Amino acid sequence: MTEIQDSSTPTKRIAAIDLGTNSFHAVLVDLYPDGSYRTIDKLKEMVILAEKGMKHHLSEDAMQRGLDALKRIKFLCDSQGVEEILAFATSAIREAKNGGDFIQRVIDEVGIKARAISGKMEAQMIGYAIRHSISLDEEMVLMVDIGGGSVEFIVGNNKEFLYYNSLKLGVARMAAHFVENDPITKAEIEALLKHYRNTLSEVAGILNEHSVKTIIGSSGTMENIAAMIAERNSISSAMTLNELVYHDDEFLPFYENFIKLDREKRSKEKELDEKRIDIINPGMVLVKFLIEEFNIQNVKISEAALRDGMILDYISREKSTLPLVARFADPRKRSVFELLRKCNWMKDHSTHVAKLALQIFDDFQQELELEEGDRELLEYATLMHDIGYYISHRKHHKHALYLIRHADLRGFTADEIILMANVARYHRRSTPKKRHKRYRKLDKDLKQRVKKLSGILRVADGLDRSHYQNVQELEIEKTKDMVRFYITTQGDPELEIWGAMRKKELFEEITGKELEIYAVEEDANVPAETGE
Repeated sequence: MTEIQDSSTPTKRIAAIDLGTNSFHAVLVDLYPDGSYRTIDKLKEMVILAEKGMKHHLSEDAMQRGLDALKRIKFLCDSQGVEEILAFATSAIREAKNGGDFIQRVIDEVGIKARAISGKMEAQMIGYAIRHSISLDEEMVLMVDIGGGSVEFIVGNNKEFLYYNSLKLGVARMAAHFVENDPITKAEIEALLKHYRNTLSEVAGILNEHSVKTIIGSSGTMENIAAMIAERNSISSAMTLNELVYHDDEFLPFYENFIKLDREKRSKEKELDEKRIDIINPGMVLVKFLIEEFNIQNVKISEAALRDGMILDYISREKSTLPLVARFADPRKRSVFELLRKCNWMKDHSTHVAKLALQIFDDFQQELELEEGDRELLEYATLMHDIGYYISHRKHHKHALYLIRHADLRGFTADEIILMANVARYHRRSTPKKRHKRYRKLDKDLKQRVKKLSGILRVADGLDRSHYQNVQELEIEKTKDMVRFYITTQGDPELEIWGAMRKKELFEEITGKELEIYAVEEDANVPAETGE
């Protein structure tokens, strides 16, 4: 008999370490039989290998900082039971004359075997990581990863990459070559712009040919810039920067203010990493150049970067030992179903409730002034509404809130994650109240959307109170003051009617109509009994 592996049990735990110019990033993940992975832990260590710019020689101090950081990462890996460590070295190490010596010391002193990868390979892996993390479509976008020594540029969409390469334009390198004054001078900015224009001629040709309007930015410099803009414009970024978007008309005023700041004033920007204070300006100038030169309108952030690409590459190479039985092209759907599977979800019940909820949504979308995007979020929130059982039956609605908020769902904005988490939380027990701390902190629009979608979910969930998918058909009739549900069931309807009626309060509040529920005899065209 062939042994069937439990798809909810991880097959292996690995770590991916990106040995960058400014920082070393490690991510620990569990791999699953279907080719998905779940993040277990992360660690970021600022090392600054390129002291005073990119040199052809790593100093002893720089190497020691790197070794100490890797020892801490190795300790974390060992304590978490990591079975295999992937470590890739990028521009600072691959360009240094003694980079090989450093890699050998990492093997001898830390016990990690690092590989110095080419810039082209680095760009390709970053592209795969971003495509895995961000919802892309057929529109071509420019993916940009600004590091300390190099910048990776990828032009592509959800299906292909037209271009990918790593260019020596990293912020530490550019700061050392072009910036001597603080604040940076106009002459230094012009010199940077001229260098960018000359170096990016090949990229420019592709961007102009395909009329690219969006940048997807990844890694520290792009994340820092986005976080500072979000802070100044009160854009929600508390949970995640992934999928956060800012526009050209938000960046340019921020740039004009920021570029004039000296070191002391830059240090007061709380969203700016301390060790980027002296090297951030070339990154600012590069983003401004890209926006203005290529008429970029939107900049979106991906928290996935090289380390995520390393994991995806590993999974691809090991697919014979990790049976890939399920894949979703859309990162939003994929990450939701990864979470559902890991939480041993009640598939039959949740999918049935989602079907009912979406039918109710479609009937009331216009009068409740809900967007089409709310339909997708309601579906996902409904599918996830009972995952809190994975922790405990008691207060499982609150556990669902926690799991959704902290699941690292890909492709969603912070507001979308908060919305789904709260809708799932309010599927039972209390309706949204001002006294609820997390709900109280939401802005007015989010509060209203949470109430409307929760009102729909509560009634739909009640219609499967037995968890046996008893309701086979639902017909909805509306008048000015009344909503009537006619349900056809395969068994006795009383429990489903009772379940929905006891949770109808919020639905009646959002619709302004009284709800009545009737069971329909399968062999008759008239209602049987009212639920009242």
